[in-house]
Amino acid sequence: MSDDGDIASVMGFSGFGKKARTFDLDAIFEQTRRTAIERSQHVLGKCVITHNVMRLFSSYSEVQKKESSSDSGSDSDSDSELIGPPVPPQHDDDDDDELVGPPLPPGYTGSTAHSDDDDDDDDDDEEEENPVKRIPDTHEITLQHGTKTVSALGLDPSGARLVSGGYDYDVRFWDFAGMDQALQAFRSLQPCECHQIKSLQYSVTGDVILVVSGNAQAKVLDRDGFSVMECVKGDQYIVDMANTKGHTAMLNCGCWHPKIKEEFMTCSNDGTVRTWDLNSEKKHKSVFKPRSLQGKKVTPTCCTYSRDGKLIAAGCQDGTIQIWDRNLSVHTKFHCRQAHAPGSDTSCLTFSYDGMTLASRGGDDTLKIWDIRKFRKPVNEVSGLTNYFSMTDCCFSPDDKLLVTGTSVKKDEGNGKLVFFDRASFQRVYEIEVTNASVVRCLWHPKLNQIMVGTGNGLVKVYYDPVKSHRGAKLCVVKSKRKEKHAEALTQDYIITPHALPMFREARQRSTRKQLEKDRLDPKKSHKPEPPVSGPGRGGRVAAHGGTLSSFIVKNIALDKTDDSNPREAILRHAKDASENPYWIAPAYKQTQPEPVFADESEDEETDKEPEWKKRKI
Repeated sequence: MSDDGDIASVMGFSGFGKKARTFDLDAIFEQTRRTAIERSQHVLGKCVITHNVMRLFSSYSEVQKKESSSDSGSDSDSDSELIGPPVPPQHDDDDDDELVGPPLPPGYTGSTAHSDDDDDDDDDDEEEENPVKRIPDTHEITLQHGTKTVSALGLDPSGARLVSGGYDYDVRFWDFAGMDQALQAFRSLQPCECHQIKSLQYSVTGDVILVVSGNAQAKVLDRDGFSVMECVKGDQYIVDMANTKGHTAMLNCGCWHPKIKEEFMTCSNDGTVRTWDLNSEKKHKSVFKPRSLQGKKVTPTCCTYSRDGKLIAAGCQDGTIQIWDRNLSVHTKFHCRQAHAPGSDTSCLTFSYDGMTLASRGGDDTLKIWDIRKFRKPVNEVSGLTNYFSMTDCCFSPDDKLLVTGTSVKKDEGNGKLVFFDRASFQRVYEIEVTNASVVRCLWHPKLNQIMVGTGNGLVKVYYDPVKSHRGAKLCVVKSKRKEKHAEALTQDYIITPHALPMFREARQRSTRKQLEKDRLDPKKSHKPEPPVSGPGRGGRVAAHGGTLSSFIVKNIALDKTDDSNPREAILRHAKDASENPYWIAPAYKQTQPEPVFADESEDEETDKEPEWKKRKI
């Protein structure tokens, strides 16, 4: 370097280019070591960095020092030279499960994951093996629909609103996000007048509601309860029901298409199943006519679409279940003649989420499950489930592993139950005692993971789990009841007159509270009672003995304590004064008859001798 400096000074410049940059390796490694310790403690919690990491950094620093002190002319192009810190001696190249990073603290169990995660995984595995643990029944709320049977329930796809209908003709709207702990419906109406509500269902988009009642015309309402469409009524004098534009008898059931938002289906006592288009209310879209083995008309009591919307299924009063292709309305695609007891009302049909399994709830107190690919015999069935209603539900759980239905009871003969069956083994795995009335409707929403139950005594029960369920009933149970605000005085209406003169313009109300306080101080607006009169009295009011004239009269005249027990003596007391100084009668005759002339007694006797018929009748 001294030679280089001499040459540079001779040539007249300071040096041969920029000086090489130097690094303080000890400071760099110390900073890296501290950063690694902090990150390790942040990731592993209270993990203790053991001596291995310390030895790793110390060995690396020693290697760097040896390399810096070694000859600069060594062979740097050798392929065998190691780059980076040496491999620790305890490291096994063949062990793929070795942890990368600081060693685990003592007492740690498990090779690749945290023990908490293992416990969670174990719990998840147990829940997958036992679907009963997924039933959300730890908490419940009760919505009071009325006093009669809740025969229809509907939840929109998002789970924000619930509608309930019953035998009392009412349809009530419940908003979970808008309700508080009072659990009051925000709207109640009677869309079908004096007809019982049979079915309620939101469309696939949740913007309209299908209302099926006891009359022959189904209605479609919007989310706020206003009418959107009413199906046309058919001509009951036409024999062939396919030639009429609508139903001619009482409806039994109805549902929306799962894929097409404008299409819905209804079934009726006129022996037809009809599909409708929301945009054309004057005529049905297509007609399906269930037939018995002899080709006679039978009444469908329930109907449903398959999950993909390609099949239409109907349960009939003769015990049959008939399934059509949606595009072929003449012949059935699947047909089971003896699905349930003849003459019983099949109350519900529902497809599983995989679309291959059909569950049917019969009026013969049975619950059956069918594979539509082998539709002659049921896969499983269970009996003894009492059913008194023609709309008793059954539904699948969101994971498709459980089947749920309700049981009916007579009055004061026990409690209605919600019964859960395993889909594979069809064993009764769980049950919930709901109330001392029949369980009619049940609905298990897949997004909310909550179970809605309609009962025979006018209640709607909502079962949920704070951990497994989402939104829905959890939104309203945390809100306290709103306090009613009672106004102390009614304020006058504020009339806005923007073009009035300033002398006639009313001041704009800044605050309702301030206006109430101001009106309270005004004696006229607050109707302040008049204070008692002090002094001689004014305005027709007397100060003595009270504030009014009536009180004065009562005190001075009506309650006079003068004792006039002998009225004759009280009158004769003034006789002498009246004779000496007459005032009323005597002065009037003083000039015309100064001396009074009285009638003689003889004249009175003569008049008495007259016959009775001549006497004047008085």
